[in-house]
Amino acid sequence: MKPTLLILAAGMASRYGSMKQIDGFGPNGETIIDYSIYDAIKAGFGKVVFIIKEEYVENFKAIFDAKLEGKIETDYVFQNFDLKQYGIDIEIERSKPWGTAHAVLAARHAIKEPFCVINADDFYGLDAYEKMVKFLTTEVTGSNYSMIGYEIGKTLSDYGSVSRGVCKVSADGYLEEIIERTKVLREGEAIVYEEDEKQYPLSLDTRVSMNFWGFTPEMFKISEELFRDFAHANKDNPKAEFFIPLVADSLLSSETADFKVVPTDSKWFGVTYKEDKPIVQACIDQLVKDGVYPENLWK
Repeated sequence: MKPTLLILAAGMASRYGSMKQIDGFGPNGETIIDYSIYDAIKAGFGKVVFIIKEEYVENFKAIFDAKLEGKIETDYVFQNFDLKQYGIDIEIERSKPWGTAHAVLAARHAIKEPFCVINADDFYGLDAYEKMVKFLTTEVTGSNYSMIGYEIGKTLSDYGSVSRGVCKVSADGYLEEIIERTKVLREGEAIVYEEDEKQYPLSLDTRVSMNFWGFTPEMFKISEELFRDFAHANKDNPKAEFFIPLVADSLLSSETADFKVVPTDSKWFGVTYKEDKPIVQACIDQLVKDGVYPENLWK
């Protein structure tokens, strides 16, 4: 059974100012999602599931259905504020989605096979998809999950500090913890993070999480139980978000599951602000010039 690619595309994109998930970046208006799916098909994924807001379903279908027909199976699921579906019987007023792990829960009825989770607005590179397919078809179990670990230097911006999930990895390649460093940047040839107005060095081979995870459907039940507790604990905190690393940390601390850190040498890039768009376009243009992708992706 081929694994499934689960794309998190329900974010509000408030800092970007418009729907960056379906904005055009390639030479013929291709979205970042287009390149992700192209690489996923090439790597051996058999299905793609989009997690979106229900009001955007027609926009997504208009962009993706025709070009993907006959190439890969597609499905759409919706992230919303209905808590009763998770057995939560209290009303919690929110204007912001509950976060990435809550978004993954929206796909619990659509996925019955091993799957990987990615962000819609991140470019990950073919190597990452190929390595994830290999893991999901040969190693994954309900107690052995994975994440793709990127070299920190291949995820930084030339325009300021970034936030990164810095991974502590065991000698045998398994995740021990993820520490969120909110200000990571280059200082000359070195990479540092800032905390309490001090700088601390990070090794050039430090691995970071860019939200590229491999699971089996068993994690849905675990996440749903954790989300019920999280929602009750944060009923008065409208900004609290239920993130995938929170689930991973719970699984690690309870010794319920391990996470293999699968290293990749691929360069990551993504878009957060409008100012990022020309940088992403230039990166994709160069990949097209280098022959990594055809100029017209789907012809």
